[in-house]
This record gives sequence, structure tokens and C-alpha cells, in this order.
Amino acid sequence: MAVKLRLVRTGKKKQPTYRLVAADSRSPRNGRFIEILGTYEPRQDPSVINVDNDRAVHWLQHGAKPTETVEKLLRISGAWEQFTGKPLEPVVYPEKTTPAPAEEVAEEAPAEEEAPAEEEAPAEEVAEEAPAEEEAPAEEVAEEAPAEEEAPAEEVAESENPKEEE
Repeated sequence: MAVKLRLVRTGKKKQPTYRLVAADSRSPRNGRFIEILGTYEPRQDPSVINVDNDRAVHWLQHGAKPTETVEKLLRISGAWEQFTGKPLEPVVYPEKTTPAPAEEVAEEAPAEEEAPAEEEAPAEEVAEEAPAEEEAPAEEVAEEAPAEEEAPAEEVAESENPKEEE
């Protein structure tokens, strides 16, 4: 049985509170659980986190996998530090990619100027082959288009006068 430490939503509409539970990974989010380990109230200022660290560490040592959110809560409560035996280290999240500064772009530009000079000859060969390939699909599309236009016209005529056929 794969055990997960996860949150179960409780509380009224638009006023969530959560229970931190140990549950079978196959059971639904708000379904059956094995043990309640604590609570999390995100609407309080500051958020209230109550966790039984001893029981949380017990489940972690027995192979329970925490969700990302539960892991963050366990870090805050100190249970994760007890489990790993390492001091709490800041979590490093991957940064979003941003456009390169202008200096780096300027350095890359001379390298790009040299590359097109080498690639001009192959580009001309591709340009000669491309029109022959483009003409064939254009003819096929031209042939298919009138056939498609005729079919809806027949359907419209039939849908307008279905009683006449009877």
C-alpha cells in the first residue's frame, strides 16, 4: 500500500481549511484516510499550521511520500528537518527564462553575419525546389474546394424542403 501525506479540504465554500493526513494514494482527495497528522488554515493572517511532527516523521520513515504543498508545510513546522537530519536549506525553484541582455545579443550578431554567407548557396537550391512542391498542393486544394462548396449547397436545399420529399 503506497501511503501519501496530503491535504484534505474542509470548511465552507470560499473558506478553506485543510487537514494534513496520511492516506492510501489510491483513495480520493477527500476520501478515506489512515490518520490525521495536523491542520492548515491558510485564511488566517499569518497562516496557522498545526502538525504532529513525531507522527509525520514516523510516516516519512515508513515510506510515505508527501505532496509538494505538504512538503512545504513540513519544512515550516520542522518535521522535514527531523526526517532528513539536515538543517533547513532554502528551496531553489527554476527561474523563468527572460530575454537576454543587449550585450549578449550584440556579441552573437557578428557570428550570425558570418553564417548566412555560408548558407546562401543551399538556400537558393531550396528556393528552386520549393515552388515545384508548392504548385502541386495548390492545384489539389483548388480541385477540392468546389466539391466541398457544392455539398453544403445540396444539404441546405434538402434541409429547407424536407417535407416536399415525403
